[in-house]
Amino acid sequence: MTQKTILDRIGNTSLVPLRHVVPANGARILLKLESENPTGSMKDRMALAMIDAAEADGRLKPGGAMVEYTGGSTGVSLALVCAVKRYPLHIVTSDAFAREKLDHMAILGAKLTILPSESGKMTGKLTRDMIATAGAIAGETGAFWTDQMKNRDQLSAYEVMAAEIWEQTRGVIDGFVQSVGTAASLRGIAAGLRARKETIRITAVEPAESPVLSGGVPGAHKIDGIGAGFVVPLWQDDVADAIERVSTQEAQAMALRLAREEGLFAGLSTGANVIGALKLAERLGPSATVVSVMCDTGMKYFGSYRAALAVPG
Repeated sequence: MTQKTILDRIGNTSLVPLRHVVPANGARILLKLESENPTGSMKDRMALAMIDAAEADGRLKPGGAMVEYTGGSTGVSLALVCAVKRYPLHIVTSDAFAREKLDHMAILGAKLTILPSESGKMTGKLTRDMIATAGAIAGETGAFWTDQMKNRDQLSAYEVMAAEIWEQTRGVIDGFVQSVGTAASLRGIAAGLRARKETIRITAVEPAESPVLSGGVPGAHKIDGIGAGFVVPLWQDDVADAIERVSTQEAQAMALRLAREEGLFAGLSTGANVIGALKLAERLGPSATVVSVMCDTGMKYFGSYRAALAVPG
């Protein structure tokens, strides 16, 4: 079937089982391959949903401009949608995030304001600084601010993702695991799955260095896209049955395992997801099925992998 635009390729991604990175005596683990989306990220779903909703209710008018703060994947996805729909986009980001993502946004036509970080790490202060800068730009220019941390329009995109998971598993699913950035994907998918099966177990994942959702103190970490450093507005305490803390080092090691043992080249948030999925799989036992998410492609993180492997150049 001929697609009208590249945006028609968003969603309907594959679900595949892990074959080698599995628990010794635990549930089957399936990964939703969001790397199949046009920019290689699940954020394509939410970017399109936020823009479509703003167009529909008049917040974003023809010829209007947009602004957002982002660690990268949301910015790349917004830049894609804006390129297709012809909206100028101003992104506030930081040198804390993968250079590949910043370059991708610029290639798609976004204007970048890059804030300096603390030794290249994500912190709560950096997130707040990015938010404040985006808000100031919106106020000065009149641009539509998607404001992803508070934007509820994206939840519908993840409820669609939940419907895909339910259909692909034919309802044979006992647990779902997802790392928390804005909390929209976890919240939307959890709501969609629980509407179909109330007993499904939901696990949230956050950086061990900044475990604010589980009552810890904020800190710096290097897992792109998750762990804002404060309790984000879309988070709800009852959305997860458990919260797993995963360190940057653990997430990086698991991401390498996925590449070498499963042929799945992903970012560190996916590594964190699989660690959480393995723990839930062990708790639920061998008769259960756990689903998690390959959030994006590792093509966005060559710099991080190069450092981990001590590759020159």
